[in-house]
Amino acid sequence: MKLTVSKSKNSSSFYVQKTIRKQNGSVTTVTVEKLGNLDEVRTKAHGMDPYIWAQEYVNELNRKVYDEQKEIIVSYSPTKLLKKGEQKAFNCGYLFLQDAYYSLGLHKICSSIRSRHSFEYDLNDILSKLIYTRILYPSSKLASNRQADVFIEQPSFELHDIYRALSVLAQENDFIQAELYKNSQKVVERRKDILYYDCTNFYFELEEADDLRRYGKSKQHQPLPLVGMGLFMDYDGIPLAFDIFPGNQSEQPTLKPLEKKVISDYGLDQIIVCTDAGLSSKSNRKFNDKSIGGERLRSFITTQSVKQLPSYLKDFALDPDGWRLAGDSRTYNISELDETEDYNKIYYKDRWIKEDLSQRKIKQGATPLEQHLIVSFSLKYQRYQRKIRQGQIDRAQELINSGKYKQRPKNQNDPHRFIGHEVVTEDGEVCSKDIPFLDATAIHEEERYDGFYSVCTNLENMGIDEIIKINKKRWEIEECFRIMKTEFKARPIYLQKEDRIKAHFITCYIALFVFRVLEKKLSGEYTCEEIMDTLRTMMISRPGEKLGYIPAYTRTDLTDALHEAFGFRTDYEIITDVNMKKTIRETKKK
Repeated sequence: MKLTVSKSKNSSSFYVQKTIRKQNGSVTTVTVEKLGNLDEVRTKAHGMDPYIWAQEYVNELNRKVYDEQKEIIVSYSPTKLLKKGEQKAFNCGYLFLQDAYYSLGLHKICSSIRSRHSFEYDLNDILSKLIYTRILYPSSKLASNRQADVFIEQPSFELHDIYRALSVLAQENDFIQAELYKNSQKVVERRKDILYYDCTNFYFELEEADDLRRYGKSKQHQPLPLVGMGLFMDYDGIPLAFDIFPGNQSEQPTLKPLEKKVISDYGLDQIIVCTDAGLSSKSNRKFNDKSIGGERLRSFITTQSVKQLPSYLKDFALDPDGWRLAGDSRTYNISELDETEDYNKIYYKDRWIKEDLSQRKIKQGATPLEQHLIVSFSLKYQRYQRKIRQGQIDRAQELINSGKYKQRPKNQNDPHRFIGHEVVTEDGEVCSKDIPFLDATAIHEEERYDGFYSVCTNLENMGIDEIIKINKKRWEIEECFRIMKTEFKARPIYLQKEDRIKAHFITCYIALFVFRVLEKKLSGEYTCEEIMDTLRTMMISRPGEKLGYIPAYTRTDLTDALHEAFGFRTDYEIITDVNMKKTIRETKKK
C-alpha cells in the first residue's frame, strides 16, 4: 500500500491506495481508505506534520499486512525441556459457539442483569464458559471451572463466583428466556404459530428428597429423587420456553401455566399446540379450543392411542375397509395391500366426533368438544413395530429360560408384559409353584394395533396431509431432551440448593438454544453427534509465546462448512496472534 496525495487549488486530499492485478492480467489502483483533506489529517496528526503522520500511518498498515502474511519459522531443540506450567494446547471449536452466543445477545442480557444486582464478577464470562463447557466438555460446575482453561480466552473468575452467579441466574430466569426469544428472531427464522410441548424428568445422585426433588416414576427407571422439565419448542426446532416442577407431579397440569406465560410474555395470539398422548388430557384440549368471532385463536394436534378409543371408534379405526390415499378419491382395503407395491404408502381414514375420548361421561349441560380423528396405517410402520416387539419377545423367552423372571409391574416396552404365570403342579393341580410362560394372547392383542397411528385435532380448515406433517415433527422436541441428557450430560444432578438447581436447567436450556442456532447455520446437513465431536476435537497448539497457533485437528468437509457459515477460519497452517485476536473480536461483534 502507498500514500497518495491529490492536490487541488484550495486543499490536498490524502488516500491509502494499493495496486492489484485483475484476472485478465491488467493492473489497476484501488483506494483502500480515504484519510481526509489536509485540515482533517492535521487534526488526526495531533501536532505532527500531516504528511509525515500520513506516511507513518501507511507504513504501519503495511507492517500489519506483513505480520499477517509472512512465513514463520519455529525452531525446536531435542534437549530443551518445556517450560513448567506453560499451556500448549487450546480448543478453538468454542469460537463457533461464541459467535452464536453473542449473536443471540446474551452478553447484553448479562449486562442488563448486572445493572440490577451488586456483584464484582464478570457474569457474561461465567455464563458463556458454562455454556461452552456444557456443550463441549459436560461435567460438574467444579470440573467446568477447570475445563474452561482449555479455551484460548482464559476465565476471569473463581469457583465461588460460579456458585454466586447461579443464584443470580435463577432469579433472572424469566427475563433471560423472554430476552433470548426476542433476540433470536433477528438471528434465525422462527415459525411461532405451531408449538410443541413435552415433558421429561432428571434424576439426582442423592437419596434425600425435598420440595422440588421428589420420588416419582422415572422415565429411565432410576430409583432416585426427580425434577420434571416441561419444554416448548417452535416449528423450526428452536426452544421457546421451559419450566421445572416436582418429580412426583403429573405432567398434564404443567402445560397450561407455561402456555399462558408464553402467550402473555411473547405476544402470541394464534397458535397450534402439538403434544403426545400423555399430555392430551380433556382439560388441555379444552384450553386449546378457543375462538373469538369465528376466528380460531388456539388449536391442538395431539396423538391419540387407538387402544384407548371407545369401542365403536376402535372398530372404526381397525376396520380394513374405507381407507384412502392423499389425492385419491378411491377407497382401499388394507388387508389386501401388497408388501412390494404399497410398503411406503400411508393410508388414512377420518371422522369428526363430539365426545370426551377419555371415556368419561360428559356432565349434563356441558358442550362436548368436537374433534377430528385421523387414523393412518402403514405397512412400513407395521413391520417396524413387529421387529421391535420380536426383540422384546425374545428377551422375555430368555428370562423364562434362565429362571430369573420375577413378577413386577408390566410397563410399556418392558418384555415382562409378555410373560404370564400360573400356579399349578405337573398334573395341573393348584399349588404354590410359579410357572412362567410366554403369553400368546397378550402378544396377539398387541399385534392388532401394528401399523396404526392416530391423531386428534380441532382444526377445521387444514388438510389431513398438513396435520400429519405437523405432528411428525414432534420427534425434534424428543431430540432436544436426548441432546440435553446424552450429549450435554444434564443428569445426574449433584447440586443441592434449589436456586442452583434452577440455574443448572437455565444453562442447559441456553446451551441447547445456542447449539440449535449453530445447527441452523449449517443448514441441518450434519448430525448433532458429528458437530459436537468435531468442535471438541478442534484443538490448536501454541509453539511458543508470540509465535501464534498451529491447528492440531483434521480439516474435513464439516470444518470447512463451519468456517464458511461463520465467516472466519482457524485452519491455516499457522495463525498469528494478530489474526487470532482479530478472529476472537469478530465472534463478538454482534
